[in-house]
Amino acid sequence: MIGHRGEDFKNLYRAIYPKLQKLFGTRQPVFLSTSSAWAVMEASIRNLADRGVLCCMCGAFSDKWFDVAKRCGKNAEPLQVDWGKHIDRRDIDRQLATGKFDTVTLVHNETSTGVMNPLEEICSILAKYPDVALILDTVSSFSAVEIDMDALGIDVMLTGAQKALALPPGFSLFSVSEKAFARAGKIANRGFYFDFLEFKKEQAQWMTPSTPSIAHIHALQSKLDEIFEEGLQARFDRHARTNALVHDWVRRAGFDFFAEEGFRSKTLTCVKNNKGIDVLEFARELRQKHHLVIDPGYGKIRGETFRLSNMGDETEESVSHLLACLDDVL
Repeated sequence: MIGHRGEDFKNLYRAIYPKLQKLFGTRQPVFLSTSSAWAVMEASIRNLADRGVLCCMCGAFSDKWFDVAKRCGKNAEPLQVDWGKHIDRRDIDRQLATGKFDTVTLVHNETSTGVMNPLEEICSILAKYPDVALILDTVSSFSAVEIDMDALGIDVMLTGAQKALALPPGFSLFSVSEKAFARAGKIANRGFYFDFLEFKKEQAQWMTPSTPSIAHIHALQSKLDEIFEEGLQARFDRHARTNALVHDWVRRAGFDFFAEEGFRSKTLTCVKNNKGIDVLEFARELRQKHHLVIDPGYGKIRGETFRLSNMGDETEESVSHLLACLDDVL
């Protein structure tokens, strides 16, 4: 353990910083938050939303963001699609053309449904509305697929530690554009703990506004070393290969995909239980017999689906082992 207000901590923050900026695809500050990603999702609403928030909703987490915006007292409206469907850029365009919104929330990879929204297409629409800020959740896609924050014009990009970064939960990372900082400066009642301007001021001194989880940051340093030793493109390619293995298994085992074709996640697969198996028993037996854990569906689609992860440290060998054990239990 090191002191979090001394040179040792400053040196630790400095050491990981260039790799973090590379992963985010940004020259903007990258911040360390001792919280879940949900806290930064709420903070983004409090720091940026003023005239109106358009919440793009396609699953449990993006749907909840709308509720969070309302609880923060913001004028929020839903852009809702059925679970399993993607957010269409044309719908965003139509909504932004009304002039009612200055903020958009989008989950890149909707973890509950296995939908990956078409980020480049959506960002091309946002480019038409320079006064609108885009807040992007990359919790289950960050570091597994390439996301260039600056090139895409993302104003807040946030992620959590426990998904593709494969670190313990309870820690998050985010970066903020100059446009977003300027907006935050005009917003009253941002609070303190998640005030973006406080983060910016402290980061300039290689500090955090409040006590950081130093153990998480040491773990992050180790993980970044692994990521860049493997190489970013090699890491992206590995996720594509392991994802393809899972997709092949879904077809071979006679299941369907919950997410629509062309918009399926590269880091996890939400499998539709079209065979009518007892998903909870399936997951229990897999755990008891093979010591492997899968998710038996999230929220309102629990039991109707199950989710298989190929993110983070998973390899072709580990994913193939999982799939063989799934076959055995079936």
